[in-house]
Amino acid sequence: QDNASYHKDAEVWSWFKSNRHWLEVHQLPPYSPELNPTERLWQHTRKTGTHNRFFGGVDALFATLTRVFGEMQSHPQLISSYLAPFC
Repeated sequence: QDNASYHKDAEVWSWFKSNRHWLEVHQLPPYSPELNPTERLWQHTRKTGTHNRFFGGVDALFATLTRVFGEMQSHPQLISSYLAPFC
């Protein structure tokens, strides 16, 4: 996980603790997005959905993000390719 303040909240750590049977938490050094696999997925989201686009409202943005996330879900190999270097 990155070092965002909301990830250090007691409620978050409680959730981590109760889900240890399937979740492994790794602390990342500060300012190291290249080590965070989630950043690769966000980069893909920006590139394919939001980069250089104007959204007239929240509904249009939401529709685009829903489409991009749906495409990712229907192509698990895409997600795997972004996460593979970390496994």
